[in-house]
Amino acid sequence: MKLNTPDQNGPEPKSIRQRQVSEVFDFIVCGAGSSGSVVAARLAEDGNASVLLLEAGGDDEAETVSNPAMWPLNLGTNRDWGFVGQPTPGLDGRRLPLSMGKGLGGGSSINVLVWARGHKGDWDHFASEAGDESWGYESVLRYYRRVENWQGTPDPLRRGVGGPAYVAQPSAPQPVAEAMLRAASTIGIPVYDTPNGEMMEGPGGASIAELRIRDGKRESVFGSYVRPLMSQPNLTVLTDALVSRLIFDGKRVTGVEVVVDGQVRLFTAQCETVLSLGAINTPRVLMQSGIGPKDELNTHGIPLVQHLPGVGRNHQDHLAFGCTWSYREPQAVGGTGCEAKLYWRSNSQLTQPDILQCQLEFAVPSPAETGLETPEHGWTMFNGLAQPKSRGRLWLSGADVNDPMLIEPNSLSEPEDLAAALIAVDLCRELGNSDAFSSLVTGETAPGARDRAGMIEFIRQSAVTYWHQTSTAKMGRDSMSVVDHELKVYGIDGLRIADSSIMPRITTGNTMAPCVVIGERAADLVKASYGLVPTAQSTAAVS
Repeated sequence: MKLNTPDQNGPEPKSIRQRQVSEVFDFIVCGAGSSGSVVAARLAEDGNASVLLLEAGGDDEAETVSNPAMWPLNLGTNRDWGFVGQPTPGLDGRRLPLSMGKGLGGGSSINVLVWARGHKGDWDHFASEAGDESWGYESVLRYYRRVENWQGTPDPLRRGVGGPAYVAQPSAPQPVAEAMLRAASTIGIPVYDTPNGEMMEGPGGASIAELRIRDGKRESVFGSYVRPLMSQPNLTVLTDALVSRLIFDGKRVTGVEVVVDGQVRLFTAQCETVLSLGAINTPRVLMQSGIGPKDELNTHGIPLVQHLPGVGRNHQDHLAFGCTWSYREPQAVGGTGCEAKLYWRSNSQLTQPDILQCQLEFAVPSPAETGLETPEHGWTMFNGLAQPKSRGRLWLSGADVNDPMLIEPNSLSEPEDLAAALIAVDLCRELGNSDAFSSLVTGETAPGARDRAGMIEFIRQSAVTYWHQTSTAKMGRDSMSVVDHELKVYGIDGLRIADSSIMPRITTGNTMAPCVVIGERAADLVKASYGLVPTAQSTAAVS
């Protein structure tokens, strides 16, 4: 049944949920974010399979979504899950706000739109953990060539053209972005034409950022993948639909229970269900459905279906410490405000970057605990840890869908992270206080000169996150792994996971692009299992 045909000259219907929806589909994809949108679109594209895409949030029809510069206005609204971490000792007991996109497009509808493909070492680590070279860097390059519609200098080995994901660098970066590249070059950090080519195969470097902005408008993953297929009768998109639990026949998932307009509905998947709910809600649904650590499930009276102690463990995120400078005169903000990126090493013995810096062309307020004032006009280096060693975990607070998850980020619990953070802040201050910025800024406002103890205090009090939560249902072969190399949940039939939670470790840089690859890989695996027509170039991509 065709349920939603958008008018190409106007907005989509406000409430897809009010339409009559079938209860039986070939595939159910839970979550319309950066992975789920890809999975649903690829499974539906040839018209041979019926696909239901469920999204707990609403539509994406808002200027705060379409206008890239307005992304901060979505934080704390109904487009944000608004998670908050538990008090964290490494952050002097502070509770971190952990925003996550809610609505069509997920994080790609409210994020900073940076396209960062991950380091070669990340993907080779995935392959090693999974025992499958199809997750390695060479295979992933083939996926990126399929995915991208790259607008920059051609690179047939590393870049794709004609794919669904429009990727471009700003045509005229702001002076502060160009100054950052000059500053990096001055201290011996190599500068590259792009951050997603050779730069991410070695120790790192600096570059103008790549963004998902087209003609001044945001391009979410949902918009790139799903919206072009909305007229197909085999694809159903249901918003304001909160997945509460999985439905089983023995140890086979046969569908999902969903809360729609306060009413419980059951949907059947004749082939498979795919969870793409993100690193918080995917573990929640697993555990509240009986898949997870048996002791914790017993605590909440949840009948055990499959003991998997790794569900909710291995939580990772990119931690950041805002270093800020005051402008001499107000400066324009380009795109989302992030036009320059830097990745570097805290130790020359490392084979890949462990420091991540995202330059923001506006002054980001420091947390109140720092006591630091924010200049009216300035810029901030969102400066942090690309490969944190600290690991957190998630806990259930109850068995009901509305019981909040308890998130323990455990940030800065490992001494290696604090050591890397000190080096990262020193590097940032060296860059920002260099002559390259002298014509633009009057001086540093955060953190300012401090002794070692004072800098540690700043790091613990100022740390926030990139909102890149990952790795809570990891892929691998050890006892704490949740999915295998084909993203199938161990001990369960008819269920796969495709989102950031399957990452064995967090990727270097913003996580949107790797989530798109995870979605592409998942779709290929599902298609191969059911004899569906492969996506163009998919045979080459997985060979």
